[in-house]
This record gives sequence, C-alpha cells and structure tokens, in this order.
Amino acid sequence: MSILSEPFFIRALIAGLGIAVIAGPIGCFIVWRRMAYFGETLAHASLLGVGLGLLFGVDLTLGVIATTVAVAVALLALRSQRELATDTLLGILSHGALAAGIVVASLLTWVRFDLMSLLFGDILTVSAGDILWVWLGGVAMMIGLAFLWRDLLALTVHEELATAEGVKAQRVEVGFVLLIAVLIAVAMKIVGILLITALLIIPAAAARRMARSPEAMAVSASLLGMVAVVAGLVLSALIDSPSGPSIVLMAAALFVLTLTLPKTN
Repeated sequence: MSILSEPFFIRALIAGLGIAVIAGPIGCFIVWRRMAYFGETLAHASLLGVGLGLLFGVDLTLGVIATTVAVAVALLALRSQRELATDTLLGILSHGALAAGIVVASLLTWVRFDLMSLLFGDILTVSAGDILWVWLGGVAMMIGLAFLWRDLLALTVHEELATAEGVKAQRVEVGFVLLIAVLIAVAMKIVGILLITALLIIPAAAARRMARSPEAMAVSASLLGMVAVVAGLVLSALIDSPSGPSIVLMAAALFVLTLTLPKTN
C-alpha cells in the first residue's frame, strides 16, 4: 500500500476533499429544489464549454463557466413558455449540448485531448495548480453561498411568500446557477462531466435522512462526500479501478447504508 503515500495520491486526496466540502451544501439545494436533472444538464453543457474554449483559445475553466451559465439562462428564458414542460426542455438542452460538445471536440483535429478523462475524470493526475483552483474556488463559492443562503432557503421553502417579502428571486437564482457552473468547471477534472451530478446529489440525499436542520444537512452532506472521496480513492488503489467512478460508487454505498438507519424527524 505504498501508493497511499505517493505524492500524486495525496494531491488527489486533497483535491477530492475540497470538491466534497463545497458539493455538499450546493447539492442540498439541488435536492431540496428538485434540480437533479438541471445539474446534469449543466454538466453535459460543460463538454461544449471545453470544445469552445479550445476552439477560441480561451481558458477552459472560463469556457465551461460561460457555456453552462448561457445554457442555464436559456432554460430560465424558455421556462416562461407553456407549450413544453421543464423536464422536456431539460432533456432537449442536456442532450443537445452534449452532442454539440462531442461534435465540436471531433472537429478539433489539431488539438489532442482525452475525451474519456473529461467524461469520467482523472483525479490522480491533478497538479498543485489544480488544488489551488479547487480550494481558492471553494472558498469563493462558500462565501457566495453564505451570501445567498437565507434568500435561497426562503425561495426553496415558499417561493411566492419569499418574493412577497422582497426576495429578488431572479437575482438569487442566477447567483445559484453561477455557483453550480463554477463548481462543475472546477470539479470536471476530478470526477468528470458525467459523474459530477452524482457527487452533488448522492451525499445530499444520504444526509437528508440524518439531519434535523438545513444547516446540519449541508454539513452532513460535506462530511459524507469526504468519506466517499477517501473510501473511493483507497478502493481505487486496492483494486486498480477508475478513481472517479470509485468515489461515486462509495457515495452510493453510503446512501444505501443510511437507508438502514432510523429516519430523523
């Protein structure tokens, strides 16, 4: 087990723990507001962001953030029409953005990149610079979420009442979407585009059965995510399995374990 003391393993552990800390509370709001498919749509759109970033020669993180925010704004605008349900719009945007991303990537014949590592992540290759992005970005996201927390919670509990009391719903929703977009951009290299949503949702869903307050659920989701990261990386080292999927698998195992516990009122 000498691999556990290798520098690349320690870097992966530090980066994964940073993602778990911020994914917990943001994932709680995604679960409370029934936005799981919305998060998946933004994750799929991030591949298009990578392709456009490479095409125009801009930083990939900025490309992902700009694209996911654009898709989210498009969804918010389309939601005002009444012909199609929101889940239908999400399906169109999700698969359309994913297909567009793959097509753009296939046209970039002068650029070599590993599509599988983007889809499923490669946490064992994170660098010191990636860790800096994760933790500095995490601190910024936590500050942003703390600023939005009260209004976002009020909108989640009763949107009409919160709006009547002066909460700027549209401004808060845009801020929350921006947080999700930044998290996806930062976490993309860690667990991959297709697995980001799982890391957002599963620890939050597991924490829901144990927490007595929204704040306790947010903290519990972060802790469960951190346990999943450690267990997933150790499992990956033991049986030589893909790291990102192993982390998600451990998160799913924790969720199943919480089902055996008595539900907290």
